[in-house]
Amino acid sequence: MKQTKEDFLNGQTLLIDKPLGWSSFQAVNALKWAIRKKFHLKKIKIGHAGTLDPLATGLLIICTGKFTKQIPELQGQIKEYTGTFTLGGTTPSYDLETEVNQEFSIDHLTSDIIHKTTSKFIGEIDQKPPIFSALKKDGKRLYEFARKGVEVEIKKRKVTISEFEITAIDLPKVRFRVVCSKGTYIRSLANDFGKALNSGAHLSELKRTKIGDFDVNKAITPAIFKEQLDLED
Repeated sequence: MKQTKEDFLNGQTLLIDKPLGWSSFQAVNALKWAIRKKFHLKKIKIGHAGTLDPLATGLLIICTGKFTKQIPELQGQIKEYTGTFTLGGTTPSYDLETEVNQEFSIDHLTSDIIHKTTSKFIGEIDQKPPIFSALKKDGKRLYEFARKGVEVEIKKRKVTISEFEITAIDLPKVRFRVVCSKGTYIRSLANDFGKALNSGAHLSELKRTKIGDFDVNKAITPAIFKEQLDLED
């Protein structure tokens, strides 16, 4: 369906499949400039409903115009993720942003142990956000402290994991699917899961597949969005 300048100004909800390596800000910026160029706009309201790390892919909801008022509501919806934990090693960032700093044996692990351990994380749990995160403490982002090697106290917070299943095991890698509340860090879940297994773990792949009723299967990449917009008369 052809989209007009008024459509974007009045409000659109755009489902974007964020590419690997892109920040959420880059994805929003790519759409903003494509829309402005197409319709010769000096400015347009646009924002996303929930950050994805550059190393994560998947569903990013981007709202324009008056629909940006819906962003807080969208951010609060439950989310689904799929991805991979790599067992046997931890990293300071809990993912591949930093290199493995500790290695552990995985010889004791069995499929049964791995599957059963997921039950420890179902329901409301206390979770400590990663030091390599954008959360603020004393007016600074936590990752600013982390990159300077400064230790800071990070308080745990309650999050809810309604579903957590292991979908494939090929040690040291395990595939998973998680359904969780706003504010849940899958990187922290990887680290905590590794501790529970006495094997260490870090997040090596992550894709957000759902936000509420919105599904990544109906999303398009920023490049395809621009192509489709350029094709419209």
